[in-house]
Amino acid sequence: IRSFPPRASCSPYTVIAMADEAAQDPEIPEVSVIVVAALYKFFAFEEYKGFKEEIQKLCDKNGVKGSLLLAAEGINGTIAGPRRGVDKVVTRIRALEGVGDGLSYKESLMNPDDRPDGAFMRMRVRLKKEIVTMGLPGIDPNKRVGTYVEPRNWNELITRSDVTLVDARNDYEIDIGSFKGAIDPKTKSFREFPRWVEANLDASKHKSVAMFCTGGIRCEKASSLLLEKGFENVYHLKGGILNYLKNVPEEKSTWTGECFVFDKRVAVDHKLQVGSYESCMACGRPLADRDKKHSKFEEGVSCARCYDETTENQKSRFRQRARQKLQLPQHQTNKKKKRDNAPTSHVSGPTSKGNASMCAAKEGNQNPSKRSKVEINSPEEIKANKS
Repeated sequence: IRSFPPRASCSPYTVIAMADEAAQDPEIPEVSVIVVAALYKFFAFEEYKGFKEEIQKLCDKNGVKGSLLLAAEGINGTIAGPRRGVDKVVTRIRALEGVGDGLSYKESLMNPDDRPDGAFMRMRVRLKKEIVTMGLPGIDPNKRVGTYVEPRNWNELITRSDVTLVDARNDYEIDIGSFKGAIDPKTKSFREFPRWVEANLDASKHKSVAMFCTGGIRCEKASSLLLEKGFENVYHLKGGILNYLKNVPEEKSTWTGECFVFDKRVAVDHKLQVGSYESCMACGRPLADRDKKHSKFEEGVSCARCYDETTENQKSRFRQRARQKLQLPQHQTNKKKKRDNAPTSHVSGPTSKGNASMCAAKEGNQNPSKRSKVEINSPEEIKANKS
C-alpha cells in the first residue's frame, strides 16, 4: 500500500484518489495498483448457495482474486484486483437484500512491485456453516452485539482502569503487534476463544471488556458471546485494527508493532504500507529477519514454529517443491502460474487446512499447524481461514 513511484509528494491517500478518478474517467489511464478490499456483513442470507457460482464468475471475469465465504449468517472475505473489477464485485454484493450500505468495507492499495504475483493466487468462493468459525450454535451477531467504539475514542476507553482489554486474534498474529496492555489469549484458532473466555473472564469481576481484531468480524461474534454470558459492558473497536491505523495518527497511537493481514503482504505498518515480515512457505506464519537465522529455519521447508509439526517425508516434499520453483525458467514459471490459477489444478501435499482462502477473509479460523491432504497453495492462501 505504498505510494508509487515512492516520493514525498505522493501519499497512499493521493494514490487512492488517483485510482478513483481514473475509474470514473475513461480518458485517464487506470493507475497500475492492486486494490485490496476486506469486507463482511452479518445478515440473513437464505440464498447463499445459489450466489456462489454467480459471484465466482463475476470475479473471474473481472480479474479479481481472493476469498469469499458464504453462509446463512452472511458474507465475509478479502478480494484484490484492478479498480474496476473490485468495484463491480462490491457493487453486486451491496445489491444483496440485507447488505447495502451496511457492508463493512475497508480498502487499501498494494504496489505490484512489492508482491509481483499479486495479493492472492486465485479466487475461491466457498460455502460455510459460519463466515467466521466460533463453533457455538446460537451466537448470532444479527441479534446482539457489543458497543462499537470509533477509532478516535479507542485510546480513552482502553486506558480506563476499569476496562479489561482483550486481543481476540490468534497467537501468531499477536506475536508481531498489538495494543499496549492487551491480554493475549494465546489461541491457535478462533474456535478456542470461547474456552478461553470460560476459563479467564468472570462477568462478576470484569465489568467492562473491550476487544479488537484485524477488521472487526471476530469481535462481532466475541462480543455477542460475552453478552450471552452475562457481561454488562462489552465494547469492540469499529472496523478493527486496520480502521484504527487508518484514522489515528501514529504519534497518538497506542498500537505497537505491525498488523498481520491475510494476503501476500503478510503484515502492514502504521501507515498501512507493506511491513517487514515474510511468510513461512510451510506453515504460513509470519517471519522476521531474525527468524530466518534460527537453526530450524529452511527456506521453503520449515521455520522454528513449524519444524516439529511436520515429518521428514513432508519436509522432503517441501524441499522438492522449493527446488522446482527456483529451477523453473521464467516462461515455465508463467505457465505454472496459469495452471495454479485454474480452479481444477490440484496437487496433493501437506499444508494448512483450508489454505485456499487464508483470508477470507480476513480473519483466521484455522490453526496453521494443522495439516490435511489438500492443495499446495501459497502462504497467503494458507492464511485465509485464520482471522
